[in-house]
Amino acid sequence: MNRISGKVVVITGASSGLGEATAIHLAAQGATMVVAARRKDRLDALVRKIVGDGGTALALQADVTKRQEVEAMIAQAVRQFGKIDVLVNNAGLMAIAPLSAVKVDEWERMIDINVKGVLYGIAATLPLFEKQQFGHYITISSIAGKKVFSPGGTVYSGTKFAVSAIAEGLRHEVGGKIRTTTIAPGLIDTELKQGSSHAESLQAVGELYQSQAISADAIARAIAYAIEQPSDVDVSEIVIRPTVQEF
Repeated sequence: MNRISGKVVVITGASSGLGEATAIHLAAQGATMVVAARRKDRLDALVRKIVGDGGTALALQADVTKRQEVEAMIAQAVRQFGKIDVLVNNAGLMAIAPLSAVKVDEWERMIDINVKGVLYGIAATLPLFEKQQFGHYITISSIAGKKVFSPGGTVYSGTKFAVSAIAEGLRHEVGGKIRTTTIAPGLIDTELKQGSSHAESLQAVGELYQSQAISADAIARAIAYAIEQPSDVDVSEIVIRPTVQEF
């Protein structure tokens, strides 16, 4: 039985990486995809691919750091399709640099995207999910949200520890009608590795990913697994890393 077909799934950060791979994977299983990000041209290309393969998709430009844009995105999705079954809070930034580099602007940007962006998504959808009496939050954390990645990733880890805590608190608060899943990826081959302006860290991260990273499809399959479970099954957390990854 295909429990994904017919579901309306909203994905933030869908213009590349995990979001793009997940949208393609779920659309192939019959989900209606609402793909959101800042880069509308990339979203439009993704929608053309999904529709060309026989799926249904809508591209909505939205910056998750702007609450009004997140609210407008959710409202448009509901107007278009009448409901939302799943929100994948995927948009993220990983700006690796030692604390001594004092990249305060990047710290703030990570907090705005990784933490506040998730909260804005929850705020925009929770009243809807409560009214519907169903819904599923899938939050992309990180292996760095389970173990501090330092030196270099201290602030990034802080944002992902926060995301994991928020997702767990959400699970406890929403009760039995709304499901929550936290995905904690390890080294996955996406644009995430390019987020730092610190040259030495950028090079080190690039080399690490080049030698160990696995395909974004691994995360897409994990998200599909969580969605396709019966409504009384809550897949609370999935940790996925390359077999060769030690961290």
